[in-house]
Amino acid sequence: MIVWICFLSAILLFLALDLGVFNKTPHVISSKEAGKWTAIWVSLSFVFSAVIYWLYDNNYVANPDQLKPAVASMKYITGYLIELSLSVDNIFVIAIIFSAFKIPKKYQHRVLFWGIIGAIIFRGAMIYFGVLIINKFAWTTYIFGAFLVYTAMKMLFSKEDEAQFNPKKSFVYRYLRKLTPITTQIDGEHFFVKRRHIKAATPLFVALIVIEVMDVIFALDSVPAILAITSDPFLVFSSNIFAILGLRSMYFFLANMLERFSYLEYSLIAILSFVGIKMLVHNFVTIPEWASLAFIAIALITGIIVSLRINKKENNQ
Repeated sequence: MIVWICFLSAILLFLALDLGVFNKTPHVISSKEAGKWTAIWVSLSFVFSAVIYWLYDNNYVANPDQLKPAVASMKYITGYLIELSLSVDNIFVIAIIFSAFKIPKKYQHRVLFWGIIGAIIFRGAMIYFGVLIINKFAWTTYIFGAFLVYTAMKMLFSKEDEAQFNPKKSFVYRYLRKLTPITTQIDGEHFFVKRRHIKAATPLFVALIVIEVMDVIFALDSVPAILAITSDPFLVFSSNIFAILGLRSMYFFLANMLERFSYLEYSLIAILSFVGIKMLVHNFVTIPEWASLAFIAIALITGIIVSLRINKKENNQ
């Protein structure tokens, strides 16, 4: 428990510094600033794999699967890359939500900050119950595997117009309007304002709630995907958290370049199909950890390279 407490304390400390020091004054996050923080978070995430090796080598953390330190590190990196790649869809949706509710760029960081707090709590709960279910009912592995393959096929064959998402027509927005008055006016960085003795939610709060619910929906794919790699609670949770923490800076870095990575979706389809099939055949075929890591890394790199090349070719025509 000491390791868990230290890890969570470190995350909470950084989040406190983030809002109270680094981003105390609302401002527009430039691509340069976002790129710097993206590089920092990705670097920290990979450096943490060395911490994973040290923890498992010295038995400082529970090791229910009796993993060797090197294997634990590879599983962590593989899980992190899966969560990072699946976060691309989150970025698309976040951009749509901010656009729909006309959230000024200088307040978007605040919304994402509190969105991450909620994501940590909800992801933690989903991971806890996911690990519990898999360990208690081994046959649920096949259900998770089939669900991931189904999700991949749905992404592959869905039409572009079917994939469009309108936040103002979502069930979340309609239900939220029944619970509290909503104003269309933005009052600084406030989530609630008083209007004629009535407390009303601002577009910032509405965007926050929609983002939280959408993250839970996306977690229905990402959590089973990482459980295909390992059911070790600490590895699953830490890789998830690092991917979530890097999501904010990645959003501001990629928000204006999303169209350049249009073919990255096929990489996500390949990754979801791979981990789904891995769960379905785990009792019959053993896939080495290095092979899983290599496949996911190659799928991501291929998607990025193909997207950039085709985008460059289209711009030159």
